[in-house]
Amino acid sequence: TLSAPVNDLLAALALLLILEGLAPLCFPQQWKDALARLSTADEGALRLGGGVLVVLGLAALTLLRSD
Repeated sequence: TLSAPVNDLLAALALLLILEGLAPLCFPQQWKDALARLSTADEGALRLGGGVLVVLGLAALTLLRSD
């Protein structure tokens, strides 16, 4: 059997796959349109957006994991 941290990581990755697959499954045309807009976006804006998402994710994880 896997250790608890490895199991948690695999569960998180599985959830990520589920969430990432929802948009193209439910809204394929809107997903394609969003990807087309992202492909022409400024790299600085993409980095800023990615950084904000990382910070929000870390904050949420910290809040959820605090005892």
